[in-house]
Amino acid sequence: MSKGKYYPKAPKGPKGGPQGMMKQFQQVQKQMAEVQESLAQESVEYSAGGGMVKVVADGQQGIKSISIDPQVVDPEDVGMLEDLVLVAVSGALDQSRALVEERMGGLTGGLGIPGF
Repeated sequence: MSKGKYYPKAPKGPKGGPQGMMKQFQQVQKQMAEVQESLAQESVEYSAGGGMVKVVADGQQGIKSISIDPQVVDPEDVGMLEDLVLVAVSGALDQSRALVEERMGGLTGGLGIPGF
């Protein structure tokens, strides 16, 4: 009787083994590229100060436009305008990131890979 060590078999991965997983990963990569292209065409808008400052961002976190109502431009209170612009830009970027998570979440959720 031999006194060797027992090495259990590795758990089986996705159907098709490593090649099947690679094929699945390549499909997800292709779908992600397609979604990223479409996100560049989508936009979100965020308003601050009751609509006095509006910022439009695309699905790739790029700022496309900033609109400022002339009524909010007060040379005596530049700080308020700066705050409104900051709030509107931050809000637009948050909405853009949420849009990305919504579109990409379905693609990466099924892989079972941490961080995706």
